Amino acid sequence: MSDPKVPLLEFRGVNTHYGAVHILKDVDLAIYPGELVCLLGGNASGKSTTLKTLLGMVTPTTGEVVLDGEIVTQQSTSYRVERGVTMVPENRRLFKRLSVKENLELGAYLRTDRDGIARDMERIFELFPRVKERINQKSGTLSGGEQQMVAMGRALMSNPRVLLMDEPSMGLAPALVQANFELIQQIHEEGVAIFMVEQNANMALSIADRGWVLQTGKVVLDDSAEALLANPDLRASYLGQSAES
Repeated sequence: MSDPKVPLLEFRGVNTHYGAVHILKDVDLAIYPGELVCLLGGNASGKSTTLKTLLGMVTPTTGEVVLDGEIVTQQSTSYRVERGVTMVPENRRLFKRLSVKENLELGAYLRTDRDGIARDMERIFELFPRVKERINQKSGTLSGGEQQMVAMGRALMSNPRVLLMDEPSMGLAPALVQANFELIQQIHEEGVAIFMVEQNANMALSIADRGWVLQTGKVVLDDSAEALLANPDLRASYLGQSAES
């Protein structure tokens, strides 16, 4: 069991480049067991690159990615997934011609504990009753909200310790956004650490423990969610409010 005082997943002085373009610049981040952290920032700030680097899809030019005390900078994505890191990608990216059940089963493709897989499938059905109702339906025929549930369920089937989420509210009807964040909070309350990139700063900070703000590849704010919600600069830049409002 992880020590709650020791970061579960972290960056230590991470720099990344795409060719000559410097994307992340000396970034230090730490996600602790069981907490919900959000990463905010405008377009081209480096948010998606941060997620890809945590998951092993991008290798830093310099710096280290550390998972539960182990330096995994050069390790593959599958290596990290086996050790408890997985992601709900932007726009869900389900295999639309496969059934809901087949998509969920793909989330457990690195696991061999059949009893544990069966238990987690039941857990998904408890979390998302609608998913159970659609279990044999092709995922491409589901609504956006239902697809988001399947994408979260698929990620949870890997039995993660850290769940990375890329813009979980993107493409959802406004009426579904609140329900989606309630589900994220429920997953968090079960003890899964969540690191979420999200444009909806108000909603993300309302359920988060902490947050960072990334600007042109640098962390410019790092504080509790409560303090960030009250920060006048953040309110003006990301929450659509003036400092006086």
